[in-house]
Amino acid sequence: MKRSNIAAGTALLMLAACAAGGPQNQRANLAVTLTGTQEVPGPGDPDGSGTVEIRVTPRDGQICWNLYARGIDSATAAHIHRGAAGIAGPPVVTLTTPDAAGRSEGCAAADPALARQIAMRAFDFYVNVHNAAHPAGAIRGQLRGGPRRPERGIGVSPRSTGPS
Repeated sequence: MKRSNIAAGTALLMLAACAAGGPQNQRANLAVTLTGTQEVPGPGDPDGSGTVEIRVTPRDGQICWNLYARGIDSATAAHIHRGAAGIAGPPVVTLTTPDAAGRSEGCAAADPALARQIAMRAFDFYVNVHNAAHPAGAIRGQLRGGPRRPERGIGVSPRSTGPS
């Protein structure tokens, strides 16, 4: 009886370890180009553009970004929103407002389940930057990318014992 309990417990621990390191918990690198023409509902700023790179670590519930907006008036806010291409959706992560040079970088804590959704289904989320002239959004871009491939170690083959 004790052996079967130990075996069952070991199996559960192994399954939990596999789940924790599974693809849904792999870090994701996402990127997007922001433009005013992508803003929904429009119009966004026709002269505005930008780029953003996002790193999502689902296991830790951490989302980090490096955003650069240009060609727009001073930004008043920046967010990651839930919404497919062409759909306006609610903000789910607040990014720091870009400074006078249009730059914003930092990290935010997020619920791990939300971080997993962003990492695995980036195309269901977008980033936009707001300003006074465009309170619904001056520039927007649909996220692209996904989980990073696991890094592979250097394979070591057994040492040869000499000529055969």
